[in-house]
Amino acid sequence: MRILLTGGTGLIGRALCHHWKAEGHDIVVWSRTPDRVPTLCAGARGVAALQELEDSAPLDAVVNLAGAPIADRPWTAHRREVLWHSRIDLTRKLVDWLGQGVLRPRVLLSASATGWYGDRGNECLDEGSCAGEGDFGSRLCVAWEEEAKRAELLGIRVVRLRTAPVLARSGGMLPKLRLPFSMGFGGRLGNGRQWMPWVHLDDVVGLIDFLLPRDDCEGVFNACAPHLVCNKDFAQALARALHRPMLFSVPAWALRIALGEMAVLLLGSQHVEPRRALDAGYRFRFSRLEDALANLLTGANAPVDAITPASGSEM
Repeated sequence: MRILLTGGTGLIGRALCHHWKAEGHDIVVWSRTPDRVPTLCAGARGVAALQELEDSAPLDAVVNLAGAPIADRPWTAHRREVLWHSRIDLTRKLVDWLGQGVLRPRVLLSASATGWYGDRGNECLDEGSCAGEGDFGSRLCVAWEEEAKRAELLGIRVVRLRTAPVLARSGGMLPKLRLPFSMGFGGRLGNGRQWMPWVHLDDVVGLIDFLLPRDDCEGVFNACAPHLVCNKDFAQALARALHRPMLFSVPAWALRIALGEMAVLLLGSQHVEPRRALDAGYRFRFSRLEDALANLLTGANAPVDAITPASGSEM
C-alpha cells in the first residue's frame, strides 16, 4: 500500500513508519524538514510540498497526524495561533489538495484527541457523545475534525481518531513523569478524582493499522484503553511500578496559576470509552494500566489473553 503521512516525525508517526516499513508498504512523509525524514522515519521518502507527488503513483491512504505539541508551553495568543495553524490550516490544505486529484485515496485517517469532549466530570463518554464547550483544546479538536470531514464530499472514507495521551518509552508524558516519580516526588494533581484516559503507543499503531483497510469503519473512533483510571490511581500505579512512595500532590489552584487555561489538560475529567473500536473487533494489547507500565518501564509483555490477534489487514 502507498501511504501519505503527515506528522511522520512525531511520536506516533515514527512508530507507524517503522511498523509499515517492516510490512513492506511505501511511505511518503509530508514534512517541513524532508531531509530528516529518511533517518527518523525508517527510510521513508520526505517531501516538502504536496505538489511533488502529482506525477507519482496514486496514494492508497492518507494518515494525517500533523500538529504542534499542545502541552509543551502555555497557551499564549501566539501559541494558540501556532496550534491552530498546525492542525486546522494544514488539514484544510491537505483536503483541498486531495480534491484536485483525479485518482483519490480510498481513506483519510485524521488525528484528533479526547480533548474534543472537554471537561465532563463523571459523565460516561463514547463516540456518540456531544462535544465539550468552552475550553480552547475542545474548540481546536472540533475545528480540526470539521476540516477532515470535508474529504467525505470527495468520496473518500474518513476516519477521525480521538487519541488519548499516549504512553511510550520515549516521547509523550511518561518520560516527563518518570524522573519526579523515581525520586519520590510524584503525586496526584488536584483532588486526583478526575478521569484520565490513556493509551499505549502499540495500541495507537495497532488501531490505525486495523482501521485503514476496513471499508466498514468510518467516522469517529476513540483511541484510548478500555480500562480507565482516575488521576490518583494513575499516580499510585506509576509509583508502585517504580517502587517509590507517593507522598506529594499538586493543588489545583497552583496548576491554574502556573498554566492558565492549559491546566484543563491536567485537571479536566474525561470518562472516555473506545466503544466503536471494541465493537469493530479490535482487541487492545494493553488494556490495563499496570500491564502498560510494566511493559514500558521493564519490558514485560502483555498478558497472553490481552494480546491483539493479527487483524489480517493487507493494506
